[in-house]
Amino acid sequence: MTNEDKIKDAFEEKDWNEIQTTDTWTIFKVMAEFVEGFSKLSRIGPCVSIFGSARTKPDNKYFKLAEDIAFKLTQQGYGVITGGGPGIMEAGNMGAKKGNGKSVGLNIDLPFEQSANFFIDPDKLISFEHFFVRKVMFVKYAQGFIVLPGGFGTFDELFEAITLIQTEKIGEFPIILVGSDYWNGLMTWIKDVVLKEEKNISEKDLDLIQIVDTAEEAVDKINDFYSKYLLSPNF
Repeated sequence: MTNEDKIKDAFEEKDWNEIQTTDTWTIFKVMAEFVEGFSKLSRIGPCVSIFGSARTKPDNKYFKLAEDIAFKLTQQGYGVITGGGPGIMEAGNMGAKKGNGKSVGLNIDLPFEQSANFFIDPDKLISFEHFFVRKVMFVKYAQGFIVLPGGFGTFDELFEAITLIQTEKIGEFPIILVGSDYWNGLMTWIKDVVLKEEKNISEKDLDLIQIVDTAEEAVDKINDFYSKYLLSPNF
């Protein structure tokens, strides 16, 4: 008996046919998301992705800092890409709009959250059902990541970018963490435990990450990197 036969035996015939049909159509839905994303984003020009928590309120210092960073990026000729939702994402799009720059939102369809914010250019809003397709767009069309305090989603996007650069699946680009109070504990653990104690990474891997505290420093890090390297797509 083949593995497929064993799996079929675990389901009623009707259920097995439904599973096959559902999986087949999922492929086309994923392809459609990639096509729309590639089509819209291939024309946006140099952009920087700004990440952070959807829970950050407008009176939070990091909300205002994200808005300022986005504004200053537009004054240097960059567009801004965010996850399209509230919090830090809204602040990033708000700053881009304030600076008359390109304001891109890669929204994700979730059961209870999130709706797209009002500061995204209407022709640059894309909604995704699949997180992995959305993450491809962040990496492929951004010339840098600026990461403000956030939760598991922010960590996921941060470490995926580091992994892709570390394994040379994409070219290196600047990854900047904003807020030393927030990030220093994580970086201390990575240095002391992951690097020195367990030797699970190389020391040079830490060079991929920089920590800053001001909007000026964040934008300067992007400019410094591209004073040495040409802007180019990441795939």
